[in-house]
Amino acid sequence: MSLSTLDMIIIGIYFVLIMYHGWWAGKKHQGEEDYFLAGRCLPWYLIGLSLYASNMSGSSFIGLMGATYANGMVVFNYEWTATLVLVIFALFMLPTFLEHRIETIPAYLEKRFDRTTRLIFSGFTILAIIFIDTAGALYAGGLVMTMLFPVLDLWQAVAVLGLVAGIYTLWGGLSAVVITDAVQAVLLIIAAIIVTWIGLDAVGGWDNVVKQIPESHTKLFHSSDSDFLPWHGIGGVILLGFYYWTLNQFIAQRTLGAKTLRDGQKGALFAGLLKMGNLFIMIVPGLVGLALYPELASADQVFPHMVNDMLPAGIKGIVLAGLIAAIMSSLDSALNAGASLITLDYIKSFRGENMNYLKTGKWVTGILMVIAICYAPTIAQFETLFEYVQSVLAYTVPTIIAVYFAGLFNPHVPTVVAKHTLWIGIGIGVAMFICIRLTSVWADAGLPDIHYTVMALLLFVVEMAFLWISGLFTKRTVIA
Repeated sequence: MSLSTLDMIIIGIYFVLIMYHGWWAGKKHQGEEDYFLAGRCLPWYLIGLSLYASNMSGSSFIGLMGATYANGMVVFNYEWTATLVLVIFALFMLPTFLEHRIETIPAYLEKRFDRTTRLIFSGFTILAIIFIDTAGALYAGGLVMTMLFPVLDLWQAVAVLGLVAGIYTLWGGLSAVVITDAVQAVLLIIAAIIVTWIGLDAVGGWDNVVKQIPESHTKLFHSSDSDFLPWHGIGGVILLGFYYWTLNQFIAQRTLGAKTLRDGQKGALFAGLLKMGNLFIMIVPGLVGLALYPELASADQVFPHMVNDMLPAGIKGIVLAGLIAAIMSSLDSALNAGASLITLDYIKSFRGENMNYLKTGKWVTGILMVIAICYAPTIAQFETLFEYVQSVLAYTVPTIIAVYFAGLFNPHVPTVVAKHTLWIGIGIGVAMFICIRLTSVWADAGLPDIHYTVMALLLFVVEMAFLWISGLFTKRTVIA
């Protein structure tokens, strides 16, 4: 991709400004609550923009358009279901979280059950943040950077992104993350609008798009035998959305830092509204790209092609700054969330109040940054396996959601049952992942081929029923 001097200047200014903001925000920190929860003073609009920006990573920015190019409008089911989840979270879950002033999402499980249950959930989330969220965003961002700057190899590109995101996150904590996310969300939206507008103009309007793409690409729901997303798998998408949007520290942390319950609720609803807008600025450009470039070797090439072929100098720099902003938002959120879990769930949980956890959190952020930078480039050697690792969430996350929901909404589920459900359920999920996704054991046994989104829903129903029935045999009353 060719970049003009003006494009390079715009991208350079962006990097300088976010580094400066991280340094400036860090000067105001007085304690761990300031660093990890922004002093619990975040207004709703910053929460909403930060939730949206953290979700729209570089891989999502490119991947959402690419998935639409390959599969059509059905991809939007992953967007509107997120809005539904955020509405439920704002109304029924966030009030409990803020009432108990928890510092991390797993902390509620200690209040409801015991420390072991909290640590199991926290450990699972930490591994997912380091090796899926952080490393995955770095890898996707590294690929984009090597495309923009051919003089960089993958290792160098990953190091640049990791160091920039790591340093301003280390300096500024959650307040720096949220404010830079808000700016980056605006950049991302502007970039997507520009690409959509110019793309529609190039193809001659929406009517011409519909005429030039397969009819199947205009359908929101696919048949039950669809490989991408069968209609009856949407329940599983909603279920997995509950983990991602409400129980994943990587995303939900900024709601814990809300100034008031109303700010947290309005922030979640604002993020849901922005997700609905992706129909016009993410899904439509993918279909426009299919009309313009029907023979691309890879669906993920559609966004780079549209940017390179259609945008003039200066505008291209703004759009690419928006793309880099999407990558940085995921990185800073993941690093801060991982540091929060390790510092507050593990170190503080065992050491008590007699440590400087602000300094500890900064050290942990730096260590996580180094681990992610070292690991991310190796994903290039195992790209298919990496995709499988992401799909394992469909087999393990239902257990976590079932235990958390049981804790929130059923005051009689006993601790011992919740704890063993976590261990056994995650173990069964991993075994099923191996038998279904990595080997042919499941198929060789003549068992039915069940889409992973449907399997996730089935596992959740079975485990939730088990937990609920166990609650019938105890009269124990706990917080909920």
